[in-house]
Amino acid sequence: MSRPDVPDYLWEPSAAPAHIYGVLSYDTRSDEWIIKGEPCVVQLAKRLFPGSAGRGSGEATFHANPRTLGDLNWLMLRYPLRVAPEWRAAWEAARDKAVRHVVGRLELLRLPQEATPSPLRFKGELLPFQREGLAFLLHNHRTLLADEMGLGKTVQALAFLAETRAWPALLVVPPHLITNWCREIERFLVLPEPATQPGISPDLARSVHVIHGLTPYELPPASVYVVHYLLLRGWRQVLPEMGFQAVVFDEVQELRHTGTEKYSAASVLAERAPAVIGLSGTPIHNRGGEIWPVTNILDMHCLGDQDSFSREWCWGYGRQEVRDPELLGDHLRREGLMLRRTKAMVLKELPPKRRVVQMVDLDQGMYDSLIEPAVAKARMIGALKDVLERGRLTREVVEHTRRATGIAKAAHVAAFVRMLLEAGERVLLFAYHHTVMDAYRDALADHKVGFVTGRETPGEKDQAVWRFKSGRTSVLCLSLRTSAGLNLQEASCVVFGELDWSPAVHSQCEDRAHRIGQRDSILCYYLVAADGTDPEIQDALGLKVSQFVGLMGDRPETEEDRILAGRAATEHMRRVVERLKGTKLRCHEEDAPLVHAWEASG
Repeated sequence: MSRPDVPDYLWEPSAAPAHIYGVLSYDTRSDEWIIKGEPCVVQLAKRLFPGSAGRGSGEATFHANPRTLGDLNWLMLRYPLRVAPEWRAAWEAARDKAVRHVVGRLELLRLPQEATPSPLRFKGELLPFQREGLAFLLHNHRTLLADEMGLGKTVQALAFLAETRAWPALLVVPPHLITNWCREIERFLVLPEPATQPGISPDLARSVHVIHGLTPYELPPASVYVVHYLLLRGWRQVLPEMGFQAVVFDEVQELRHTGTEKYSAASVLAERAPAVIGLSGTPIHNRGGEIWPVTNILDMHCLGDQDSFSREWCWGYGRQEVRDPELLGDHLRREGLMLRRTKAMVLKELPPKRRVVQMVDLDQGMYDSLIEPAVAKARMIGALKDVLERGRLTREVVEHTRRATGIAKAAHVAAFVRMLLEAGERVLLFAYHHTVMDAYRDALADHKVGFVTGRETPGEKDQAVWRFKSGRTSVLCLSLRTSAGLNLQEASCVVFGELDWSPAVHSQCEDRAHRIGQRDSILCYYLVAADGTDPEIQDALGLKVSQFVGLMGDRPETEEDRILAGRAATEHMRRVVERLKGTKLRCHEEDAPLVHAWEASG
């Protein structure tokens, strides 16, 4: 029997064939369908489907997923197989699932659908294109979400986890994004109650556990685990046995090179999980062939083996340059292996400015070393009788701590900016302290950063601006308070590596990239650490994690703004001092040279 909406390769094989070429059975351990048959059918299976070559002579295998089930069904139309009686019901259920998958995928291609996550499991609202993304992920459990930077890949992935209730889930992320993922989970997910999550104790039922170190230890029960790529090799034997129902690889282009321990560990991990989602705005950096390692992690051999891929899709065996990138992109989309939307495609759904607070880490040992003098001064303030002297020392302590915060998180800010640049964004990077800007200069040296910091001559400033506007560099670092009057609409992203007490100052910086009437959506990232002065300044600005809740003055800073900001700063500076008084320092000897150099710089 055939249905008009079912492709012919998924029609049901004949119940009474003239000849049976072998037997089909199932291996529960490897989750594979196994053909044991005549050489003609086994030989053809291995030649057409490289993933079938995993066993010896007389056997061919197919991974038990809807895509490969379609290939197996097509083969059985030509070479009928007898399904082993004990696996007949399982085969019929798997084949029905494959039919529904393909029919649904074709329907999604014809008419995009939307899915809305349940408020019982997900806190927040998705934009229409994000609801379409969720519908796509819910239908394609092994796929690449390749939306352009700033379109909400993280929130779509979390909505997918919420709707599928794929607990426990594992998030594999770059080191500098661990903190932000934890905050986004807290903001968006309603993790399961103990009653609905057997085996998880009440105090851990809602937990997120961040895996630390290369040496495995007994992991506590949790709904979501987070690990960074550099640790995968140490946990290779442990994580695949954890029974993860979903694995999300953020910035999955980290796996674009095969042959590494990281890639091998990720591959084993992905094979064991029912759902594997890759997130990346830039799945390839240089040559199109880099898409093979990425998609092969998500769904093994979905593009054949690497040799056959380079031979058929690229300019010859072993080459990485794809002959027809558009055709390959179409194929990935048709097969449900990739979804990509650009900002231009969804611009009508985006506000003129998108402000996002992104949590970043700071180097705790470095920070503790740098603030040691500030802690000592903070403990002296209470003993001072002179109000003016107390105020002067308070400002000195907070300024010292503010600069220490900027330096201690500079490497993580630079890593985030590098990620934007690799995604093709053009970035304005704002900071306050010259020492922090110098750290950016060193960390981003290969990107030939331009600088407008107040230290340059007029000619050097004009040259830096011209290089950015003409495309000679894609990143321009500016001082928070010396960028007035510059028109830099060529930028697509604004990044605040350091914060100012005044909302109007940030708004004025944003307006270097955005102008009234501009038909674009500028993405403004506020990179905030959980320690140092950032929490107090964040509070003074009216920022909350991933959202602007307070009013941002979209105009130049006025005298009234300065007064109000000063009052807010005074209150929050007092909190900084109080917190410093109770600080227990964890200074490291290896940080001493940096501390001395920093202090010598003033």
